[in-house]
Parts: sequence; structure tokens; C-alpha cells
Amino acid sequence: MKHLTITSVGFAALMVSIFGLQATALAQGAPDSSRAPWEMMHDWGWGGMWLMPLFGIAWFALMIIVIVLLVRWLAGGSGGRGVQARTARDILDERYARGDIDREEYLRRKSDIAGG
Repeated sequence: MKHLTITSVGFAALMVSIFGLQATALAQGAPDSSRAPWEMMHDWGWGGMWLMPLFGIAWFALMIIVIVLLVRWLAGGSGGRGVQARTARDILDERYARGDIDREEYLRRKSDIAGG
């Protein structure tokens, strides 16, 4: 089920980024026929030819970062750096150390946990 959720979120983010970039291009409107072909970068000159792909890459990187953070948040994980789950043996050892159970009960439960 988690795999399906991650795939769905990734697909949705990919569609948003693709259609978002197309919407940006469409928002600029039709080309102005009064401009010369070399003025198509709206007076940015040749620098615009290098900046626009960089903005596209930055947008794509931002989408990837958002997807990764969203997936990590939905998975509820801290990347495995959080507190590890305690085993039954750990809990039993703690109870014995605190004095909640006596030695006989500790040994009996320890053998039950070990399966023998």
C-alpha cells in the first residue's frame, strides 16, 4: 500500500511540474510579430538563453525535494535515525532491573521469549 501511495504522489507531482511549465509558457501569450526573431527573449539577450534552462532545472530540483519531503512525511519516518523499537527482551530486562519482577519470573519469561 505504501508503494502505491508513493507512486501516486510521485506521478501527481510530475504532472504538476510538467503542466506547470507548460502553463508558464502559455501565459506568455502569442509571439509579437513586430519583434525581430533575435528579440524573442524579451530583451534578455543571449543571457536569457542560459538562464531559462537553469530556472527549469531549479524548478525540477524543487519538485524533487518537495516529493522527497512529502513521501518522508507521509511514511512517518525520520530516515531510520529515530528511536529504535524495543524488543520484548529489552522490556523484560528493564522490568527486572527496576525490580518489578523477581528472578524466577524473569527467568521463566526469558525462556518463553526465547521459545524454549
